[in-house]
Amino acid sequence: MYCPFCGHIETKVTDSRLAGEGRQIRRRRECLSCEERFTTFETAELVMPVVVKGDRNRESFDEAKLRAGMEKALEKRPVPREQLDEALSRITHKVRSLGDREVQSRAIGELVMDELQQLDEVAYVRFASVYRHFEDVEAFHEEIQRLRSQRPASQPVREIKRVLKREPGPNRDQLPLLPMESAGKTESSGATPGSGATETGAEKNPAATESADDGENEVAAGRSLATENK
Repeated sequence: MYCPFCGHIETKVTDSRLAGEGRQIRRRRECLSCEERFTTFETAELVMPVVVKGDRNRESFDEAKLRAGMEKALEKRPVPREQLDEALSRITHKVRSLGDREVQSRAIGELVMDELQQLDEVAYVRFASVYRHFEDVEAFHEEIQRLRSQRPASQPVREIKRVLKREPGPNRDQLPLLPMESAGKTESSGATPGSGATETGAEKNPAATESADDGENEVAAGRSLATENK
């Protein structure tokens, strides 16, 4: 094809790849004279159905007109051009797949709204306000509420944070760090009350036990001496 910059008749293809979900071929070309590069798209030329308007008038399917309407709805929205091209390719494919000679304009409008809803909700509301002839704020409110109801239910952020911050329970296998904890656990798991207290007292004061034994011995010796004197 001719160069669109200088009109030279010789250009070469530097790169080719599929586009539009496999329904187009994107080619990068370079002019052999001015060395400028440009992009072309190759598509199959198929007969599209005639569009029947609301007033019963008929006109040919115009993809450029369809693109202009979607670009108007997506104006100043963060949607890449590649995604718009893919959406247009899907709409055209669906219209062609109907297999009818005529298609209602309302059916095409519904396909456009489905694609815009997936691309950008703001663009969808813009297009719907014109396509469905919104007359007041209530119509916008009802459409926005319908969009919200179609969103998948997700767990609230606060609940997620609460679960993440939940502290684990105490580890029963962990050894106590303080002596008081060890003593408390020993007493709670020990033998019958009283026996433990007696053993602890004897162990803590062995001198008192020895003094009591010496006293008993002295008393016994005094009694035996008194018996001998008699």
